[in-house]
Amino acid sequence: MHDVIIRGGTVVDGTGGPARVADVAVTDGVVTHIGAVEGEAARTIDATGRIVTPGFVDIHTHLDAQISWDPLGTSSCFHGVTSVVIGNCGVTFAPCRPEDRRGLAEMMESVEDIPADAIMEGLSWEWETYGQYLSELDRRPKGLNVGGMVGHSALRRYVMGDRALDTDPTPDDLEAMVELVDEAMGAGALGLSSSRTILHTGADGQPIPGTFAGLDELLALTGVLGRHGTGVFETAAMLGSQNGATPESTVTEVGVLAAISQATGRPVSFGLTQTIAGAGLHRQVLELVAEANRDGAQVHPQTTVRSVGVLFGLAHHTPYGGCPAWQALNDMGLDERLAYVRSEARAELISQADGREGGIDPALLFPLDTVPADYSLDPSTSLAARAAAVGKGPAELWLDLLDATDGACLLVWPFLNQTPAEVEHLLADPNVVLGLADAGAHVGQIMDASQPTWFLAHWVRDRALYSLEDGIARLTSIPADLFAMPDRGVLAVGRPADLNVIDLERLGLPLPTFAHDFPGGAGRWVQGADGYDVTMVNGVVTVEHGVHTGALPGVTLRSNGG
Repeated sequence: MHDVIIRGGTVVDGTGGPARVADVAVTDGVVTHIGAVEGEAARTIDATGRIVTPGFVDIHTHLDAQISWDPLGTSSCFHGVTSVVIGNCGVTFAPCRPEDRRGLAEMMESVEDIPADAIMEGLSWEWETYGQYLSELDRRPKGLNVGGMVGHSALRRYVMGDRALDTDPTPDDLEAMVELVDEAMGAGALGLSSSRTILHTGADGQPIPGTFAGLDELLALTGVLGRHGTGVFETAAMLGSQNGATPESTVTEVGVLAAISQATGRPVSFGLTQTIAGAGLHRQVLELVAEANRDGAQVHPQTTVRSVGVLFGLAHHTPYGGCPAWQALNDMGLDERLAYVRSEARAELISQADGREGGIDPALLFPLDTVPADYSLDPSTSLAARAAAVGKGPAELWLDLLDATDGACLLVWPFLNQTPAEVEHLLADPNVVLGLADAGAHVGQIMDASQPTWFLAHWVRDRALYSLEDGIARLTSIPADLFAMPDRGVLAVGRPADLNVIDLERLGLPLPTFAHDFPGGAGRWVQGADGYDVTMVNGVVTVEHGVHTGALPGVTLRSNGG
């Protein structure tokens, strides 16, 4: 007697091996048989015409705080994700002295756009060391499996206090930080994260602790990973036009990351995208990474599967917030706002708005007004192009679209990976891994937790950039192996039953919506998906046809398997 039998699906096991039609049996949270399964089950799922995959692994999230008040892990859970990594970019909540709690919360707000008041209200703060933090995470019911890295900024703050921002550590400081990393890795941290970009600033506007750390400091800290024989060093690298990067500085930065990998024997991962004024530096980085890896390094850039774009919508911010007529929306609910833009105020909204898109060229604003949502960013579909095609101004057209969609139409302003051809180039590189979805971060600006769904629907199904087998491996075993997640990322007998049953032909995205469901009523963008029949975590169905069951079977993932 099995708990669940999934019958007749096409099993894509995450290894990159050939897909095959087979049954999958699950008992006591574990996959017990793949093939022709005999016997009965408490529940049988008909997967005819569906694909059955491992649960997806998202290695770049900032759900550190949200998982405390949203144990379901929305919106990630709606996109086939069953395991996530928190603690990215050097900003973590441990180690932490009691007097530093507010400061770490404000740092997270400044860097990742997660409201500090929500963090302070939502976290228990019943820890000081990273190991104690993981123990608290153990106690928390959760719908996803969660593993974490210890953050460089938190380490510096804990040891150096107010000196953390602008001074080098003393030998005693460095020894203390090394001991804290050792404690974290011994407790099961998946690695160490840092930030080397001046874009990550604290509440005081200064780059966060660790931004300008020297190679000696980085080698001392990452050396702990080498001694433990596990763990990833993840960083927001000092690359791109916003950091003043040049071809020469790019060589230096990739050299630093390669040196860390070669000295420690551990993989290094960092975010890499095309930037608006990047002058092709992302292509140079790929060449430098390939050379470093040929010389023995393990360097793996992370990139997104579509543009990263700020969302504007009637329910939240609009591009026309500087116009008095549009400012009247600020104190209204969504229904009132929709009534207002449909009223006699419409003419004034148009007259004040056109040409005043907050400094954004309307040729760089793309309406999302259809379901499934289309993020392909064809220039002919920009707000400016569509408005010109019907002889209207951009603001007038958007008001028309808001009217036609009952306020649902959004505008997306892509600012990273904004050219689909460059995204394709990045994705085709064998050293690049999928990441940077930033689930839980920039919650009032972007909604990229849905990237796995877009990747499968657009790049695998519609564009055939990857075979189905390779595409699933990109979402599962490849990120799981990089972060040494025990038993995750592959659908195999004896492994935990993290899996998806997917109707690939129906797979698609509804439009994001804005919800005020954070502590204190803070708002964020959320997005579901169509096409996921079932998502299962550790043998328990957590999401069924887009609706969460409320089950919370997730566990804490540790590098030491504990």
